[in-house]
Amino acid sequence: MSYRDIEEILKIRGLDTIDHATLQRWVITFSPVLEAEFRKRKKRVGSSWRMDETYIKVNGKWVYLYRAVDQYGQTIDFLLRAKRDAQAAKRFFKKAIKNNGVPEKINIDKSVSNTAGIKAIDKENETNITIRQNKYMKNRIEQDHRFIKRLTRPMLGFKTGNSARRTLSLIETIHMIRKGQLSNSNKATVYG
Repeated sequence: MSYRDIEEILKIRGLDTIDHATLQRWVITFSPVLEAEFRKRKKRVGSSWRMDETYIKVNGKWVYLYRAVDQYGQTIDFLLRAKRDAQAAKRFFKKAIKNNGVPEKINIDKSVSNTAGIKAIDKENETNITIRQNKYMKNRIEQDHRFIKRLTRPMLGFKTGNSARRTLSLIETIHMIRKGQLSNSNKATVYG
């Protein structure tokens, strides 16, 4: 649904004073806060990851949304980048490992940049992550991309990278909550 669709629903329910621009400002303002609070209480993920990128339109140009899920379909992490290169892949894996710990294996496509990103992380952290390049092993992440496409298609793209990052952050956070990835305890999960 677009912000205008939500505005129409609110009008039907008697809230005439809320504009679609107000909704967009709320998302931009509160999504980092909600994501930070969610990450403090996010449940552990599995040790076998499926990683892939999908495309999102920002200011008329296609950019890459890096995403990963574990073997059970739980979202690991996401990152919006302008380019699909080794540096972007390394940044994604660095963020994902920082927030979720080091995986045993990662399933990716035949992308040279993703392989280079994992090998750079291995060298930097002195780890040995198994890389599996099998297109059928990524079906879970490919299916998980559908919900992003379904929600962003009516928006017809984003105007700025900042609004795209923050909106996608909120969408991903709500999706992880719906998947049951929010821990009931108030303690942060410690990865060791």
